[in-house]
Amino acid sequence: MKLVIHPPVDEVRLAKIVEAGKEMQVVNATSEAVALAAMPDADAFFGKLTPPLLAASTRLKWVQAPTASLEHYVFPELVQHPCQLTNMRGLFSDVIADHVFGFITCFARNFHIYVRNQLERRWQPVGGESERVVFTTGPAYVSAMDRAHRSLSDATLGIVGLGAIGQEVAKRGVAFGMSVLAIDPLVTQPPEGVKAVWKPGRLPILLAVSDYLVICAPHTPDTAKLFRREQFQLMKPTAYLINIGRGAIVDLADLTAALQAGDLAGAGLDVFEEEPLPADHPLWLMPNVILTPHVAGYSPKIAERHLGVLLENVSRFRHYEKLVNVVNKAAWF
Repeated sequence: MKLVIHPPVDEVRLAKIVEAGKEMQVVNATSEAVALAAMPDADAFFGKLTPPLLAASTRLKWVQAPTASLEHYVFPELVQHPCQLTNMRGLFSDVIADHVFGFITCFARNFHIYVRNQLERRWQPVGGESERVVFTTGPAYVSAMDRAHRSLSDATLGIVGLGAIGQEVAKRGVAFGMSVLAIDPLVTQPPEGVKAVWKPGRLPILLAVSDYLVICAPHTPDTAKLFRREQFQLMKPTAYLINIGRGAIVDLADLTAALQAGDLAGAGLDVFEEEPLPADHPLWLMPNVILTPHVAGYSPKIAERHLGVLLENVSRFRHYEKLVNVVNKAAWF
């Protein structure tokens, strides 16, 4: 068996790959020319596969993508090729779910406003200082300040895409006592604590009932620009949109217009149609928007997990066992 790697990996990772492969020949190609020369009798490939590299192969059976997302990776010849494609899904799920709940708790408790107030040394509770409870009466009625600071246990969490990331988001929603609903094209049985999983055709219902709507779906032919003005207008005017899936899923111009019109209360965005987001984009200055620069998946845990998936699949491939993270090439996930 022969595994070709390109771009090349460092010596530490290479040694672990060689160890996992045992008798497998491993070519750590230092250039595309070296990779091309090694492809004719390659059984497996790890890295960025290009059409010329695929065309040079004659017996390729397995390709390991270095990423979870595949919209930038697949091409027609690869889709049609009989080789199996595996990706790196599952590495980031808990980390990204934590990021999602950073957005959610910020919006629920108005931290996005209070951080701005802190920079200006301004003591100004949302709901108004006049609504503060005094010691002589106690909290005798529900005030404007109460209503401005939400309890997550009273909220509905809607999840678009109940894959590895979506399920981690759901777990956290359940832990916070939220009512959790989701749509997914493949998942049919709701995980523990999730009230229902619907087919994508019921997205309008999910939009209408969600207080926090989280996009966890990958970029596929079916999800590109799934969210336009029509979808935002179906949301509650008090609801928040959170996108940690892919920027191409949300039409940013339509989202901007929807926020300006009050179709929804705000948005937490880690991914964008155009990255970096242009400095003159209106979203930067919207007080009801939290922007992070595509960092939701970053953590000290990821590199080790990434190598772990590769080593597991190298070992499985060598033993003719079922690979982990096999994808549907035509569907991009």
